[in-house]
Amino acid sequence: MNNNEINEEEMRIWHMWKGTFQDIFGRVVKDMSEHTGLSDGDFGILDRLDLYGNGKLRQQELADSMDWTKSRLSHHLTRMERRDLVLRRPLETDRGVQVIITATGKSALDDARPIVSMAIRKHFLDLLTD
Repeated sequence: MNNNEINEEEMRIWHMWKGTFQDIFGRVVKDMSEHTGLSDGDFGILDRLDLYGNGKLRQQELADSMDWTKSRLSHHLTRMERRDLVLRRPLETDRGVQVIITATGKSALDDARPIVSMAIRKHFLDLLTD
């Protein structure tokens, strides 16, 4: 067998892991969305702005950290701006744009973090065995 190939059993394990991950992740996002109204993308953006940039990041840095295209992030930020979660301002030093978390966005993030923590515990950590 070529070392670059995987056998049927390995492929079955891969698909099981992927399905389990997607199921757990989906449950965490569902709990968060139902309790906070934030999407996974909303939370990811707000969380990164808070953790990586102390409330603000260059739009390109934010896109890179999320592994999103500039276009995808721009469209998502437009929707978040309408809900007063973030705002965008041109940088004075160059052609870049800075994304800033608003007070509403910070409050939504602070409300979401314990929900996300509880969901991770419920759907993942509490189910682990020694």
